[in-house]
Formats: sequence, C-alpha cells, structure tokens
Amino acid sequence: MPLTPTRRELLAAGLAVPAAFALKPGAARAQLSAPAADPEGSTLHLVDPQYRDMARSLPAMPITAETLPDIRAANDAFVIPGSDDPVFETFESPDSPARFFLYRPETLRAVPAPAIVYIHGGGYVMGSAASYHAYCHDLAQKSGAVVANVDYRLAPEVPFPGPVEDCHDVLAFVYRNAPRLGVDPDRISIMGASAGGGLTAALALLARDRGDVPVRAQFPIYPMLDYRTGTEAAPVNNLTTGEFAWGRAANRFGWDALRDDYGLDDDRIGQFSPSHAATLAGLPPTFMITGALDLFMEENARFALRLSRDGVPVDFAIYPGAIHGFDIVPGTTLTNRFNADLTRAFDRLL
Repeated sequence: MPLTPTRRELLAAGLAVPAAFALKPGAARAQLSAPAADPEGSTLHLVDPQYRDMARSLPAMPITAETLPDIRAANDAFVIPGSDDPVFETFESPDSPARFFLYRPETLRAVPAPAIVYIHGGGYVMGSAASYHAYCHDLAQKSGAVVANVDYRLAPEVPFPGPVEDCHDVLAFVYRNAPRLGVDPDRISIMGASAGGGLTAALALLARDRGDVPVRAQFPIYPMLDYRTGTEAAPVNNLTTGEFAWGRAANRFGWDALRDDYGLDDDRIGQFSPSHAATLAGLPPTFMITGALDLFMEENARFALRLSRDGVPVDFAIYPGAIHGFDIVPGTTLTNRFNADLTRAFDRLL
C-alpha cells in the first residue's frame, strides 16, 4: 500500500469522502439540535506533514439520505489493507441476527487465549465486518488473542438499540462458548474505532449494567461518543477539529439515523451515547487515543477525565497533528507511535 492511501482505500475505513453517500428518504428523523458552525479557515497547517496528502484528499463532506447507498457500495467493494488471504471462521448464533468472524493467532499469548471482540467503524450507518478480515487477522497475530469481528446491523434500518445489542450478543456468545473457542472467559476485551469505538464504550456500559459478561478491558480508538458533537448543544465547538475525514454534518446524520425515535429519556441513554451515562464507575480498564484535529477530540478528552474521576484506570493520549483515521497511513511517526502504544496496552491489559 502506498504511504498515502487512495480515496477508495480510505472509503473502506469508513471515512467520509467527497462521493455520493445515501439512505431511504425519510429514514432518519429530525436532527437532535441545530447545526454548529463549521471552520471558516483551513486547519491544514495544523496537520502533521506526513498526513497532509491524506487530509487534502479527505475534506469532510455531509452524508444525506439520498447518497448513503453509494458510499455503502464503495465500502463493500474495498477492504482494509492487511495480510493476504486471512484465515477466519464464521459463526452465527441461533438466538441473534448478529454473526461474527473469528481469527486465531499463530502464537497464543496464553492458553486458554485472551479474546478481543472487535467492532468496525462507519458512523453507525456504513461499513462491514467483511472489510476488516485482513485487519482482524493481523490484530490477532499482533495481540496473541483470538479476535471476534462483529457483523452488526446498521442504522437507520436498525436503529438503537439494535447495533449495541448485536455486539452484546456476540460478546455473550464468546463468553458462553469460551471452552469451545479456546478462550479464557475471564480475559475477554472489547475494541473498535470511530463508531466502532462508540459501540465499544456502549457495550462496556451494557455489559456492566446487565452484569452478565465480565469485560477485561476496553480499547475505544477515537470513539464516537456524544450525540451533541456538531450541534449547538455541544459543550465546545472546537473549530480546529473536524475539517477532514469526518465532520459535523456527517456526525449529525449518523446520530440522527441511530436515534430514530429513541427519546433520550431513560436509563439506556449511555448505551446510546456513552458520554451521557450517569456514571462510568465499574467500567473495565481503558486504553483510548484520539487525534488533536479529530472531530471527537473534545468528547474523547471529557470521557477520559470522567473515567478517571469515576475510578476507572485509563490510559489516554491525544496525538498532535492527527486527523480522524490517521492510523490507516502506515509507516508514519504517529502511526508507529500508536501501534507501539497499543502493543504496550495489550501487554498490560489482555
């Protein structure tokens, strides 16, 4: 893969690009709040030089109900780069619409092995587990853990709580079938990026609230946590963030699609938007990173502080000059730093 990914390769990562995006007319409900202002001047000078070509090729663009089918088709056509011919098994549960793919490391970290339930990104409205076969195969090799890659249903066709319930079904399946899968039931962690990071945090809250599956650790990577981001209701509208890859308009669309007719008025709100959980106490140890120019930087930093204040061990970093999805560019200083930080977190937490 070249140093700067092509537009098609970045599409596979679930990033917004200037192409047709789409969905059934009328599927998403009214926006949660009035739109926030977009940056007026360019922030390209703040982007790490090794990511400026990526940033130039990925101005944040809106998603509309009329354009989502095309972006979904693009995501389905291309895969996240990784090893050739990844080996995996497919599992379906008779009690759930969710399925998942399983990847085994050549060298296990322990016997029985720890496991990672991985959740792909895509703004809650696009992306697929199949696009992550190579990535999850490589994740298993790097971590020494068995990886379960969740193929959850997407909004707006399946709004909240469908996607997080699908993820919980897979987590519970791995836990109940741990001996069969060669997994240690006390060493099951969860991980995802972007919307997958948001579902990771939501799943940690759901598992805590139900008390049915112990989660060893969570690894939300630049997670999508707060439905207010990109609206006037956001605590802060940081105009140095969100110019590239994933912006305010796309964020509003994704949250509106996930919400559907959910009223935001019951104790499930943290499972919808983790930033709004009443308490984060009792969540598992957390490794989380974000980019300084990522639209999610402010909400990620607030979430990390809340975790710490609620007694949850948290390892959090903001990478200077990094935009949303920066780690898809291999061989750069920050991508190498992220990979090293993640490896050390696996060593501590898995």
